[in-house]
Amino acid sequence: QLKIVETGGGLVQSGGSLRLSCEASGSNLNYYSFAWFHQVPGKGREGVSCISSSGVVTNYADSVKGRFTISRDIGNNTIYLQMDSLKPGDSGVYYCAAHQSLIPRYCVLASSKVNYWGKGTLVTVSS
Repeated sequence: QLKIVETGGGLVQSGGSLRLSCEASGSNLNYYSFAWFHQVPGKGREGVSCISSSGVVTNYADSVKGRFTISRDIGNNTIYLQMDSLKPGDSGVYYCAAHQSLIPRYCVLASSKVNYWGKGTLVTVSS
């Protein structure tokens, strides 16, 4: 069983930056890849970025490539999402999620693969 807690959301102007943090606790964290998902009212959760259990492999949705950076501090069991050049369309709730994987260089942006979810943190980008 994992516990996931996201922090770092807030209100920012268009073009600004935020850094989200995802603190995970539980057993065998080294066997989990992590991902960030974005959700707006009335829509499903869309994958934004993921990072492998080793921290070596990362993937990004096309909409955030070049603007967002995911990273992982394995020693502190924390995953970060640095969000730069934010746009109003980036507004919504961001969820951190864990996917159990025995492949250290693999991660996937699919909500169907998620084993554990955090409760989310709200990001609002004003125009």
